[in-house]
Amino acid sequence: MSLKIAILSPVAWRTPPRHYGPWEQVASNLCEGLVSRGVDVTLFATGDSVTSGKLKHICCKGYEEDRDVDAKVAECMHISYLMEQSGDFQIIHNHFDFLPITYSRLIDTPVVTTIHGFSSPKIIPVYKRYNDINYYVSISNSDRSDQLDYSATVYNGIKHSDFTFREEQGKYLLFFGRIHHDKGTREAVEIAQKAGMKLVVSGIVQDEGYFRSEVEPFIDNEQIVYMGSAGPAERDAILGGAYALLHPVNFEEPFGLSVAESMFCGTPVIAFNRGAMPELISHGETGFLVSDIDEAVERVSDIPGISRKKCRNHAIENFGLDRMVDDYLKVYGKVLEMNFNHLF
Repeated sequence: MSLKIAILSPVAWRTPPRHYGPWEQVASNLCEGLVSRGVDVTLFATGDSVTSGKLKHICCKGYEEDRDVDAKVAECMHISYLMEQSGDFQIIHNHFDFLPITYSRLIDTPVVTTIHGFSSPKIIPVYKRYNDINYYVSISNSDRSDQLDYSATVYNGIKHSDFTFREEQGKYLLFFGRIHHDKGTREAVEIAQKAGMKLVVSGIVQDEGYFRSEVEPFIDNEQIVYMGSAGPAERDAILGGAYALLHPVNFEEPFGLSVAESMFCGTPVIAFNRGAMPELISHGETGFLVSDIDEAVERVSDIPGISRKKCRNHAIENFGLDRMVDDYLKVYGKVLEMNFNHLF
């Protein structure tokens, strides 16, 4: 009998996202991968979402894409809509942060929660309260709280067919991500300026004040170019066409999809050695882990020594969709063994 899984995606953006939406992207990738393995998957997401599984929705559009929608109302409606149907599934796989786990003691269906990072230490008490009844999955070994119990670490999986391998080395540096101090957009600008190379900046402006003061003054559309947020086709082209991706993060990055996506295209990465970066990047083989701006500048000249083919192979082996699906199926199997009464 087919395994019946409900995947709960966020409702900030469409699943998969048109532009930005990393949690929605991972939820979509997993849904598609599970369906390809014959799993009966129902995706709970926005009504305009696209999936080869079954789609259920109560929110027509994401609240970040339709500003007439109140975010809290949409979240409450979306989560409760699934929970009211929880008995139809053997497992609920939550990709929607901590709010859904507050239903855990009110339903019989086991909940697997992928923790896509902690927005603040203040949310950890919620996870801690449901330690005994939830199955937590971290997206990197670095992004774990010592106050929580984990079932596994499963790296985010990416469809390699979405990214074109390019053997030829590009001529520009790339910053790809949300424009925010945490992501180090300003640091990327400084690295490019000191290295004397063109920098293409792509991403949503998450912090308008930061963009206005720290990034916009340097945009000249010659050395520093801002192209806005990129959709899937543009993302593939600009990642693959880059000399290297700059990822000078100012926080403990829990994963970093753009880092893995860049390597899928064959493009090496220069990243600050924080968070999950040592788990994603093989130093000296798929890029460089550096401590500051000056060290990053020094490493720019070493990029030609990195094999783009090795970057691609490393990404497929460690962050490919098949590996993620395999790892989650193992998690589901363990959960069902511990909750045998949900086999039906």
